[in-house]
Amino acid sequence: MTQPFRRTGALKDLRSYPLWLQTVVAGTERDKRRVVEHELFRLMRDARLPKSAMRKFLTGAWPTIEQFPQFMAMNLRKLSVGESPGEDLARRYLIHNIRVEQKHADHWIDWARSVDLSLNDLRRGDDIDGPAALAHWCWYVCDRASLAVAVAATNYAIEGSTGEWACLVCSRSTYADSLPEEIRGSATRWLRLHAEYDDNHPWEALEIVATLLGHSPPASEIEAVRRAIRSTYYYSEMGLNLAAAEMLHGSFEETASNASTLGALDAA
Repeated sequence: MTQPFRRTGALKDLRSYPLWLQTVVAGTERDKRRVVEHELFRLMRDARLPKSAMRKFLTGAWPTIEQFPQFMAMNLRKLSVGESPGEDLARRYLIHNIRVEQKHADHWIDWARSVDLSLNDLRRGDDIDGPAALAHWCWYVCDRASLAVAVAATNYAIEGSTGEWACLVCSRSTYADSLPEEIRGSATRWLRLHAEYDDNHPWEALEIVATLLGHSPPASEIEAVRRAIRSTYYYSEMGLNLAAAEMLHGSFEETASNASTLGALDAA
């Protein structure tokens, strides 16, 4: 039986968590970096991302954004009152954040309007073979996996990487300044909220995983957590690559602009 875990150190200090979880986080860091440092976000930050690629990104990510409250609700159904400190921690976290994520979907719609996408346009992006594969993975892991594995795959891996790339895009005012003033506030609200909102949430999710599994869970459970986190990063990167590939298509004028942008990236 595993030794129970109760955090005593700082929430956002990795050393506050069991050694096995520290190892998992460190071992998946390279996968996360491929997501949060993706060229698409650097181009977005610098207001150099072509409209076609922005539209592909916003459409492809929409199923995950729209269904994220449902993923958390699926995990909430796994819980019973008073079963364990980990389950109690998860219940409070999920109940609060389901409401928050429902509001954030509305902000994503506002962002999409900045590149002339309607809600119907967003809904057309639900393609299992395309960027929406991330949403299908999240649904699968929340439906089939244990609570700890599902929370690691969604609330830790997705919210953590999202907070980091949102901070990257918001680290300069270039993108916001490129938008018409009358829509600037609404079009960047999702980004601004996630640059701040997700700061604590992935750490709180990590605490839930640690409290549920304790200091010394079976090797099979540790491996399940690691694989789930890596899978989330894999499908996230897949969607970003597909959106970035839009820079190779489009009209002659847009393709010429894209070639110039890619050349500048290569030279950087």
